[in-house]
Amino acid sequence: MHLNMTLLKQRLDTLNQLRIDRAMANMGSAFQQVYTMLPVFLHYHHPKMPGYQDGIVPNGICAYTPNEAQVQYLTNFCQSADIPLNQHASQSLPITGVYSMGSTSSVGQSQFSDLDIWICHQSWLNGNERTILQAKCLLLAQWAASLGVEVNFFLIDENRFRQNQSGKLDNEDCGSTLHILLLDEFYRSAVRLAGKPVLWNIVPDEQEMNYEEYVSALFADETLQRDEWIDLGGLGSLSAEEYFGASLWQLYKSIDSPYKAVLKTLLLETYSWQYPQSQLLAIDIKQRLHNGELDSFSLDAYYMMLERVTTYLQAIGDDTRLDLVRRCFYMKVCERLSESTEAIPLQGNWRREILSQLTRDWGWDMERMQILDDRANWKIERVRDAHNELLDALMQSYRNLIRFARRNNLSVSASPQDIGVLTRKLYAAFEALPGKVTLVNPQISPDLSEKNLTFIQVPIDRANRAGWYLYNQAPQVDAIIGHQPLEYNRYLSKLVAWSYFNGLLTPDTRLHVKNSQYCSDEKLQMFVADIAKHFPLRVPAPTPKALYSPCEIRHLALIVNLENDPTESLLQQNTPPFDLGKLDVFSFGNQEQCLIGSVDLLYRNSWNEVRTLHFSGSQAVIEALKTILGKMHQDALPPESVDVFCYSQHLRGLIQTRLQQLVLECISLRLSSTRQDSNRFKALRLAGQTWGLFFERLSVSVQKLENAVEFYGAISNNKLNGIPVQLKAGQEHLPEIIDGSASEGIIQFFFEDTDKGFNIYILDELNRVEVYLNCQGGIEELVCDVSRFYASSHERFTYGSGSVNFNLPQFYQIIQSEGEARVIPFNSNSISPLSASSVPMTKKDILLSHTF
Repeated sequence: MHLNMTLLKQRLDTLNQLRIDRAMANMGSAFQQVYTMLPVFLHYHHPKMPGYQDGIVPNGICAYTPNEAQVQYLTNFCQSADIPLNQHASQSLPITGVYSMGSTSSVGQSQFSDLDIWICHQSWLNGNERTILQAKCLLLAQWAASLGVEVNFFLIDENRFRQNQSGKLDNEDCGSTLHILLLDEFYRSAVRLAGKPVLWNIVPDEQEMNYEEYVSALFADETLQRDEWIDLGGLGSLSAEEYFGASLWQLYKSIDSPYKAVLKTLLLETYSWQYPQSQLLAIDIKQRLHNGELDSFSLDAYYMMLERVTTYLQAIGDDTRLDLVRRCFYMKVCERLSESTEAIPLQGNWRREILSQLTRDWGWDMERMQILDDRANWKIERVRDAHNELLDALMQSYRNLIRFARRNNLSVSASPQDIGVLTRKLYAAFEALPGKVTLVNPQISPDLSEKNLTFIQVPIDRANRAGWYLYNQAPQVDAIIGHQPLEYNRYLSKLVAWSYFNGLLTPDTRLHVKNSQYCSDEKLQMFVADIAKHFPLRVPAPTPKALYSPCEIRHLALIVNLENDPTESLLQQNTPPFDLGKLDVFSFGNQEQCLIGSVDLLYRNSWNEVRTLHFSGSQAVIEALKTILGKMHQDALPPESVDVFCYSQHLRGLIQTRLQQLVLECISLRLSSTRQDSNRFKALRLAGQTWGLFFERLSVSVQKLENAVEFYGAISNNKLNGIPVQLKAGQEHLPEIIDGSASEGIIQFFFEDTDKGFNIYILDELNRVEVYLNCQGGIEELVCDVSRFYASSHERFTYGSGSVNFNLPQFYQIIQSEGEARVIPFNSNSISPLSASSVPMTKKDILLSHTF
């Protein structure tokens, strides 16, 4: 009935030892120490060992026996600590096994690779015990980091995949976006460092669809003993609906690891191309294991990924992406074949041997390898080309997977919460928007700094477009004339921000300004110094909570009179001496001139986007204020910093102080919690005209007030009538609790349970409102349908040859807590099932009514 189990166990042990040896080969002593000692520190818990914390901490690995190096450490440790350590090997200890997975031990491992460690634990560990064990893992990760090794720990309940559970989405954990595909990656790449062997490897591939029955038979006739193996389940339950969430996850990972993400995203595309006869890579490896193929290539998870993707791209004739995939693979392996073997010995370095054979098969010459090996010295032109090429390939795979889902009428298996977080992250990273600073160097080159940057202004009515041109050369005629600029923008602030946040502009960069009437080299130097002081380049990644919440401004700067400075002409007009106490910088002198000629906004938001906007002329202040306030929803946190950078020739300090006071006052009014006070407004005299800023429920409006009657009339209208909101479902008012979450730029759905069903309140990207009352049916199904509709139908994101939209709707639930209404992110696990009786408004009606 069964294959020779003894032989299979021997092959499995042989493969595992081969992978351990390969993981250690050609790696530094710090990596080898961490890789060897992690099982020891998870098995034992002692104050003198890394990872120790007070209290009762789950420790102990089932069936663990220390190897020779670990025994030597323990022997020395016991003597120095004078404490005997019980080397228990029980099968009922909390940790079932410790495994490395991913690129470790494969040809894809390099000196720069991190370690992904799965700690599989017994299902009887409770939540508190898991939290304590996670804290121990964090301490172990800090110990490894002190040695220069990055380790990511993942606690895996042994029943997670059998019960379709998911982790909590964060920078490393894929949450609900991957399930069987995650298990596929684990099975094809796992290395057992300690604990029980993985049962799945024993089950023949032809039994995959009958996995449970086959395993039960093995235990029933005592061919295998249940407590000697870890059983995470079979791969037969893979659903094609998992591909969409998986592709989003790989795009998410591409922000930091683009070369690896291209390979993995194309593997997903390959799986979809083979559908419904898709065969996972892990099953291929298992087949070769059962057939006794233990050579260098057959069981290497990274090589097999390249092999499968290559077969697919050749079959569809996509030579462009095939060439890119090979380059991605080469740079992931990171063996630098253009360097002589005298510096790096070829013999004994198995990764280098494999890569050398592959590049010969590909017909690569030395020049190509030299360019790739010199990636650490790539500058902006080559990095931007690489970034665009990688992004194009990723988006093409994403679009192909979307088409695959449409053809097969597939829904999305990932939770709406995780899809919301991922799409927000992708929107922030990839969405091309006016004024947004695009970051073009996702771990491609470590240093884009330039020795010289020249900013040249072209005025109106010239042959070239009016605006600013950036060159990475000194301002010499032969270096500029006939050469393409690095970047163009109508406004200087955007070019400077782009240079700074992309790392071209550093303290050692020499800056030059040419042909500008207002901005001198000195003014530009001051502007750059202000940005560097107030906007750090490195900030923590946005949390899932921040990504699922409406966007908020975190760091804000107003840049005044950088390109247009009205104060330069003040002394030329023989203006009498100023009384600074009475001077109005917004309506100055007899001519009532506004001394602010241009305002540039520079801000970083809670999704880590960096934006710039430019306003000029006499109304620049009011336009800038309305724009800033419109990007703040009423319950947002105030910005962590609000700065005004003023570059006026005269009255610089006064202009800066007065504008900062005005901005802070307006922000306070916008974020005020007194929602019932409908009389919140700010009157501003600007260049001889009176303007009213009205702080309304969902937005901030601006009205020009010509006379006193109009002024007071506007106040009364605001006070008596509130905000004019057009509702499609009668004259019912929008619940006030929604005000605090209303955010421009995204579509928001709010669900509210009622005795007759549930209400839906929908705010579009301009905060226009639609209301549907007393709906029947399932909210969760509605959320999934709306998400899928927007993911597959709305294409606002434009890049290269195609379009992708990441600005999906956000979903919220209105709940009652302690007698008060609250808005929380929609959670499918927290809602009560609703009756599916007659539906006054169909889901199709809702969807079709929101083609904004």
